[in-house]
Amino acid sequence: MSDKTHQLKAFERLLVIMDELREQCPWDKKQTIQTLRNLTIEEVYELGDAILDNDLEEVKNELGDVLLHIVFYSKIGSEKKAFDIADVCNSICDKLINRHPHIYGNVTVENEADVKRNWELIKLKEGKGKKSVLEGVPKSLPAMVKASRIQDKVAGVGFDWEEPHQVFEKVQEELGELQEEVNQNNQDRIESEFGDVLFSMINYARFLKVDPESALERTNKKFIKRFQYLEQKSKDLNKPLSDMTLGEMDIFWEEAKRLPK
Repeated sequence: MSDKTHQLKAFERLLVIMDELREQCPWDKKQTIQTLRNLTIEEVYELGDAILDNDLEEVKNELGDVLLHIVFYSKIGSEKKAFDIADVCNSICDKLINRHPHIYGNVTVENEADVKRNWELIKLKEGKGKKSVLEGVPKSLPAMVKASRIQDKVAGVGFDWEEPHQVFEKVQEELGELQEEVNQNNQDRIESEFGDVLFSMINYARFLKVDPESALERTNKKFIKRFQYLEQKSKDLNKPLSDMTLGEMDIFWEEAKRLPK
């Protein structure tokens, strides 16, 4: 049996199970696209965690959960005679072919930047009634992810800095403006300028080829690991953290920094 045949049979098995669950399971029967939405978001975040942990076994499991949701939505769509899983597959196939004219057409590209630029221009042409490349950015995205997508999209149509040092200079400029408002204790302006700093840092991350969301989450995990080490040392000494001096805490914090990653 070829790999492709094996893969198709596994997918068919999932479709059969979905049909059975939808017909026989009280919980699965009740689900709608609205009730599944929050669960889908949760599954995607769990997949993101597994990717950050580089746990490939868990990535496999979480991909299965996400795939189940795709099949579930498609099953509901077929019941409403709106679409089925074949329509979903064909839709993305058509989209990929249309957005890769350098593979399936006669367009010539020289690099990744050309591909991204063509992608955004084609998306704008595809959009029914859309007048802005930014209309494709979901409103409900977390602010940091949304900022990244905004910057990716405008860069895709040529609105971008030319060199990384220019972006870093912008970061420094925004930091200076923030400090001016801090010095003047202007709270409303502080929030505005702080937002500008974050936006410019996210833009700089793009030039450094760093995903800011992943970078921050890695730092979160690192901080949690070190702080929990500090908490454990506090328990070992039978001395509450609130009774320890910052100097005492710092000793264990430095120890935690030397732990294997």
